[in-house]
Amino acid sequence: MKIRKIKPAILSVQHHMMRMMLVSVALSFTLCKLVYAAPTIEEDATFWDGFNLGGYSSAGFTANSNGDSEAALNEISLILSWDGNSRFRFFSELELERPLSWQEGKRLRDAGSYLDLERFYVDYTFSDRVNIRAGRFLTPAGRWNELHAPPLVWTTTRPVVTSRLFPNATNGLMLYGATPWNDDLGVEYKVFAETLKDQHQDGNEILFKDIRGARIALTGATSVGVQVMEFKERKPDAPNFRMVGLDFIKQYRGWEFSGEGFQRFSNDGKDGGSGAYLQAIAPIAQQWYGMARLETYQHPDEGSLNRWLVGAAWRVTPLRILKLEIVGGDEAREEAPKGFLASFAVLF
Repeated sequence: MKIRKIKPAILSVQHHMMRMMLVSVALSFTLCKLVYAAPTIEEDATFWDGFNLGGYSSAGFTANSNGDSEAALNEISLILSWDGNSRFRFFSELELERPLSWQEGKRLRDAGSYLDLERFYVDYTFSDRVNIRAGRFLTPAGRWNELHAPPLVWTTTRPVVTSRLFPNATNGLMLYGATPWNDDLGVEYKVFAETLKDQHQDGNEILFKDIRGARIALTGATSVGVQVMEFKERKPDAPNFRMVGLDFIKQYRGWEFSGEGFQRFSNDGKDGGSGAYLQAIAPIAQQWYGMARLETYQHPDEGSLNRWLVGAAWRVTPLRILKLEIVGGDEAREEAPKGFLASFAVLF
């Protein structure tokens, strides 16, 4: 990557980047005011008091390694939940993807934006150990997939292995719960199965069907999770895949080490695909953190990809984060940009 090419590109889009970030922040604060200013319904205050409205948003820009640049308001996500102190709970997340974007040499546009129903489910609680979920939920494969909201993760870019090897969401049923192991450790489990196929394809997303699996995690100072899954890609003559995965996270004196690895096995004897990443976060000073990541990805139809990332993140508040990173390695792809990236994310 030639830094001399990237620097002029960064300067040329600086005002666009600032405009995008200001729009994101302004929208977030506006939504916060609407939430807190929402009138209560006196006729049934107990029921309506159970509703909560929130969400997140992020904006950023990319100076690609080829010299081109782009900026975007990446998403506006609204989360509506209900918990009325009963055994039932409701959760939904509706996301507007890329409502605004700009590319070097082109005008600001909204082409390519779309609405995505990320989550929509109802929980029924028997106890902490036994819960049932029905609806559309994020597939419990590893940690990143369930905690991928920009304000909750350290980097602008997502490890490719966490978005291309398995279904990101499942329409179906899940049995889950948690129980203490001892004073320092706990055990969490999730068992799930698809009951309704996903009918909508977003961008170059890979669609799956016949999904079922389970994940069990030992949680504590060091958390380790193991999962097994079975599914099929929705394309003609696609084989059945079985996948095993391992993930971990360790936090120590402000440092954080994490990683995930997945291996797929195909019933036709061919290579099923695999991938992994390792990530380290180090405290610097004044809410600044350094970050580094190595990742690898291999898919039978998409080939292999190896990438590295270095950067820094400023945790402005627990709900707001500014991220700066340089990504290198193999050729850039739509789901794996390469170059200098910056973003600002806010949770409201």
